[in-house]
Order: sequence, then C-alpha cells, then structure tokens
Amino acid sequence: MDTRTDTAPLPTVPALAAMIDHAVLKPTQVERDVVEACTVARREHIASVCVKPFYVPDCSRLLQGSGVRTSTVVGFPHGGQAPEVKVATSLQALRDGATELDMVINIGALIERDYATVEREIASVVGVGHASEATVKVILECAYLDDAQKAIAAQIAHASGADFVKTSTGFGPEGATVEDVRLLRSIVGPKMGVKASGGIRTLDDALAMIAAGADRLGTSSTAAILEELRRRRGET
Repeated sequence: MDTRTDTAPLPTVPALAAMIDHAVLKPTQVERDVVEACTVARREHIASVCVKPFYVPDCSRLLQGSGVRTSTVVGFPHGGQAPEVKVATSLQALRDGATELDMVINIGALIERDYATVEREIASVVGVGHASEATVKVILECAYLDDAQKAIAAQIAHASGADFVKTSTGFGPEGATVEDVRLLRSIVGPKMGVKASGGIRTLDDALAMIAAGADRLGTSSTAAILEELRRRRGET
C-alpha cells in the first residue's frame, strides 16, 4: 500500500480523532480491554468504540455523556447468518445501547448473485437501525470480491439506505486498501460514508485512506496514531 502523504496537509488531532472507530473485536479481548478503549475514547473524543455485542451494555455505560458513540458488529465476521438473525442481533444491540451497527453482508449470497437476499438483509438492518436513530455501516469484506462484485454490493448498500459502506472486518485475508476506498467512493458518491477498516496501524495508513476518500477509520491503534500526529504537528 502506498502511504505517502508528504503533500497532504496534516489534520488537527481533534479532526482525525472524530473520524476513528476504535475496534475491540479480537476473540481474546475481554472487559478490561473495553474499559481501556473507552478511557482512550473519552480522552480523545473519537467517533465510536466498536465492541462485540456481548460488551455493548458495558461500553454504552462507560461512554455515557461523553459524546462517543457505542458501535457493535452484526453478522460478524463472515456474514453467513440469516437476515432474521441479523435483525434480531441488531435489535438486541440497540436495546443494550448501541448507536452504530456495522453489518457484514452475506458474502456467499453476493458471490452467487443472490442480490435479493443481500438487499433484504441490508434493508432490514437499516430499517431497525434508523428507527432507533442509529448509524448503519455495511461491511463488504472486499478481499473476497472482485471489483465488479464490490461495485454491486456498494450499489445495493446505497440503494438500501445504509449510512456507510465499509471495506473489511479486519479478520479477512486483507484489510483496507487505498484502491478499494477509491473504488467505493467512486461508486457511492460524495454523500454516503466510506469506512476503511483493517490494517490501519500508522498515521500514514490513516492519512492515505482519508486521501482516497474515507471519512471513517476502523483501527485498534488509535492512541499510537494520534500520538504520531501530535509529534508531527509539534504538539508534544
């Protein structure tokens, strides 16, 4: 991945922080990891903390009054659940305090060109999410798709009313790439969100994704990225 950003102006720390969803999704991560993430989130005023559904109540409680949103995953990480299961997961998460839902599409259905299933599941999750004023992001897991499939999936997500398309879970064979972010931005246009996620570990990674068209970043390296930005800006 080309991460050269020499000619791009550096964002302010608050501006970059407001674009970050801090991920706490590894199978081995436990409650103390959620607590640590929420502490960083409150200090840095990031966009959201994204946790496994089990930890949504804890995350929501820890972030109460901070302005940081509680995000969770639906159909994670492979998207193979029935649409009804994804809706049930979404409803429970919303009851527990989630305000953002990151839903993995049924990758197999997309590859088989069962677009009706993909549309139904996205529209159903968008429906329950928006009824609770929650943001819905649709994870395509681009590493498994060719460009034509990525474009079709993004078009379906856009037509179904989702708020964001998202490149990856971070648990597939490859994370976000500049090329995929550019492609998704070109498909969905300027008004829909594009989230780059997976493999974003450095400030240069983050800046490259933003330059390609991302307006939200999923990472577990929040503190390191923001610290590097402060150093480059001469603020430490």
